[in-house]
Amino acid sequence: MDNISSKLLENAVNEFALLPGIGKKTAMRLVLHLLQQDEGRVQQFAHALTQMKENIQRCRNCHNLSDEPLCSICSDARRQHAIVCVVEDIRDVLAIENTHQYRGVYHVLGGKISPMDGVGPSDLQIDSLVQRAHTQELGEIILALSSTPEGDTTSFYLYKKLQGIQVPITSIARGISFGGELEYADEVTLGRSILNRVPYKESV
Repeated sequence: MDNISSKLLENAVNEFALLPGIGKKTAMRLVLHLLQQDEGRVQQFAHALTQMKENIQRCRNCHNLSDEPLCSICSDARRQHAIVCVVEDIRDVLAIENTHQYRGVYHVLGGKISPMDGVGPSDLQIDSLVQRAHTQELGEIILALSSTPEGDTTSFYLYKKLQGIQVPITSIARGISFGGELEYADEVTLGRSILNRVPYKESV
């Protein structure tokens, strides 16, 4: 975007444009909107971002994002703590929670195995999942990864790592189309995929 009269405005637009899905025109609209707000409102906006960056942490149990050492899901006594749903990141947790069809807990890997992107098993929270399976009394581990080659590779790797542990390993039903990410699935389809999960070895 050329001919911006203010360098300060241009810098702000450039920073907003670095956000995913935000182009220069959208960035300009957002910045101009903030300029129209009173100073207190803008300071509150900036404070929320700073507080998030400085204080948010990973749950010590499931690695979900949390304000406390233990996230609100892991600390909820009403959840079924013997059922662990393995997902890639917090967006998948939010997608599954929005279905209102799952009452277990989670294990957030922090991504999926992708050699092309330089992501290997050691870059993910896989060892801690294996440790949970060994040390906690689990009744089921659900593999709820995206239906992509990387997601399938990660699921297969997890299945092999967890073999020998006396815990049933299941996979969400293939209501999610191949190549689909969980966060983009509609709530009804995702909810049915959770409810109609099958033993992992039958899904391969």
